Amino acid sequence: IDTVASMVVFVDGKPKKSEYRKFKVTSVDGPDDFAGMREVVLRRYRRVVEEQSSWPDLVIVDGGKGQLSSAVGVLAELGATGQPIIGLAKRLEEIFVPGEPEPLLLPKASASLQLLQRIRDEAHRFAITYHRTLRSKRTLRSELDLIEGIGETRARELLEAFGAVQGVKLA
Repeated sequence: IDTVASMVVFVDGKPKKSEYRKFKVTSVDGPDDFAGMREVVLRRYRRVVEEQSSWPDLVIVDGGKGQLSSAVGVLAELGATGQPIIGLAKRLEEIFVPGEPEPLLLPKASASLQLLQRIRDEAHRFAITYHRTLRSKRTLRSELDLIEGIGETRARELLEAFGAVQGVKLA
């Protein structure tokens, strides 16, 4: 339920929050990182192709060889075979590069690795926030749906007036 993904943008090593995007994964049932990655990369970069926008200097995929190859496959379908892309695997902070059999390991104190980690952690934070928002909306909606005679508009008004489902229940 509520499988989500996020995209963050960093310019000159700093987050550019106006460019952040969040995605609700809709074509995948159950946990399938590879299919979810394909859907999100396709949705994001198909738009770049359609709008003839500029491509990023580097696409960083959260994950190892499998996630990276899913993303590379979608980029190839879109005709972006020269797009620089890497995968960053969490466990050992391995950096996977398309066509390279072995991952790149940067020293833990490397400024480059630390920047990649900050980008990945920011993407996680953004996605988790979105997931929590969706989950809480679903929970609130389902509890208020149990009250007979309350529709979506009235439920929203009640939540605004009382602040939470608990406040509505007490009232």
